[in-house]
Amino acid sequence: MILITGASGKTGRAVTQALVARHHDVRALVHRAESTEAMIRLGARETLVGSMADPDVLRRAAEGTRAIYHICPNVSPDEILFGRNAIAAARAAGTRRFVFHSVLHPQIEAMSHHWTKMRVEDLLFAAELDVTILQPTAYMQNLLAGWRSIVEEGILRVPYPVTSRISLVDLSDVAEVAARVLTEPGHENATYELVGTAPLNQTDVAEVLSEALGRTVRAEAESVKAWDARAGAGGMATAERDTLISMFRYYERHGLAGNSNVLRWLLVRPPTSLAAFVCGVAGDLGASTSPTNGRNSVR
Repeated sequence: MILITGASGKTGRAVTQALVARHHDVRALVHRAESTEAMIRLGARETLVGSMADPDVLRRAAEGTRAIYHICPNVSPDEILFGRNAIAAARAAGTRRFVFHSVLHPQIEAMSHHWTKMRVEDLLFAAELDVTILQPTAYMQNLLAGWRSIVEEGILRVPYPVTSRISLVDLSDVAEVAARVLTEPGHENATYELVGTAPLNQTDVAEVLSEALGRTVRAEAESVKAWDARAGAGGMATAERDTLISMFRYYERHGLAGNSNVLRWLLVRPPTSLAAFVCGVAGDLGASTSPTNGRNSVR
């Protein structure tokens, strides 16, 4: 049995599917009871409902497991608490194999959700577990949050300059790696950066979208104020919006650049290109304007 915390998010769902496809049993820890049915449909053998803030919940979730994949909810202010509780649960259950879903360049203090993941990494180094840390860059799937404006208006709208250069990765590649490091030997005490593309500016991304959709798509920067108003109207909490605004401002100054060599080695194939990802989405969805709920599609 492999425990996935934060299992009902997009990353947890993808990792669950990757493990089930390889015939491994998954126990899914979810925050809300209404998520259990969806996890069972994905193939999870067991589900448990509860908060990672409760050490007893995590201890019950870890019992009888051979590995844990720990995912904190996106930009959570409780990242360190949840990480500490998950580590304690692993130790109490005697589960030595622990894989942590971190982020590319967690040492960037200007992005608080990166910085708190580095603090959890620090805790893991002293945990006396067989640890692997995965550090994915921004997901290609984040494009789906703006799919309506892409297909209806021909506009890729981003809350930072179109010149900002960001490396991307396909979540499916991340999930494939997660399944491998959870179930194959030789990945203990490793930290892997998971990057699928060279840094791309947003005009480059728009050109790929144009080619795949057969229509002109242009990149357009919107103000942070406009983005904040839309996100607030959509129900995103103030603390979450403030964290993401800090990220956008960092992207404006520095972008987010990574290298794909490690991911290529882990996959034993080239990482999925942005063109292949977008062509797949276009083939599956066509001109659909509502492919997914992209509200939390940041990592």
